[in-house]
Amino acid sequence: MSEPAATPAAAPQTWQRRSMGQRLLRYALGLFIMAAIVQAARTVEVIPEFLYDAPEQMGDMLRRMWPVDWSYFGQAVGSALLETLHMATLGTLLSLALALPLGVMVAGNVTPNRLLNFVARVLLVASRSVNSLVWALLFVAIFGPGPLAGMLAIALRSVGFVGKLVGEALEQAPRGPIEALQAAGATRFAQIWYGYWPHIKPSFWSVALLRWDINVRESGVLGLVGAGGIGVALNTAIDLFYWDRVALVLITIFAVVIAAEVLVLWVRKRVI
Repeated sequence: MSEPAATPAAAPQTWQRRSMGQRLLRYALGLFIMAAIVQAARTVEVIPEFLYDAPEQMGDMLRRMWPVDWSYFGQAVGSALLETLHMATLGTLLSLALALPLGVMVAGNVTPNRLLNFVARVLLVASRSVNSLVWALLFVAIFGPGPLAGMLAIALRSVGFVGKLVGEALEQAPRGPIEALQAAGATRFAQIWYGYWPHIKPSFWSVALLRWDINVRESGVLGLVGAGGIGVALNTAIDLFYWDRVALVLITIFAVVIAAEVLVLWVRKRVI
C-alpha cells in the first residue's frame, strides 16, 4: 500500500512593522526635510565673521548693561508698565465681547446656517493669520501712535483664538439638556444660556485667563512699532544706546510675565 505524498511546508511569515510603501514614504519625507533644511541654511546667509565675533559682542553688551539704571523706572518704565497692563486687559475684554458671538455663529449645532458658519470661520481665521505686530502697524497708521492702536491690535489678534475654542466647546456640548429645553418650548437664547453656557463656562474663563496672560507678553513688544506700552521705553533706550536702561526694561518685562503666570494659575485653581 503506497504512502500518501507529503504536503510541502508553508513558507515562514516574517512580521514587518511597516510596509514597503510606508518605508518609501518615510525615506521621501526625510529627504524632503533634509533638502528644506539645506535650502533654508543657504537662504539665511550666515556671515562667518559676524558669527565668530558674536560672543565678544554679547559680552560687551552685557558689560554695558551693568549696573542697572534703577532710577529709570520712576522716570518712564513705571507708567509704561501700567499702560501695557491696561492695553492687555482692555484688549482681552474687547476680544471676548467679539469672540462670543463669532463662536456661536461658527458652531454648526447652535447656528445651523452654513453661510453664517462660513463667514464666522473666515473672520476667525483672518484674525489668527495676522500677527499682532502687523495689526499694530495697521492701527498705528490709522489712529496714530499710542495705546489705542496696541489695544485694538491685541483685541483683533485674540478674537480668532478665543472664538475658535468657544466654537469647538459649543460643538462638543451634550445634546440632552438642549433637547429637554427644546421640548419645553425654550427660545433660542434660553437654549444657549441654560443649555450651552453652563457646559462651556469653565473652559471659556480658562481660555480668557490664558489669553490675557499671552496678551501681557505680546503687549510688551508692541511699543517697538509705536503702539504704546513698555515697548516704547525699550525702543527708546535701544535707540539711544542706554544699555543699563535696556537691562531695567528687560528685567521689568520678565518680572511682569512671571507675576501674570502666577496670578493666572492662582485664579484657575481657586475660582474656576
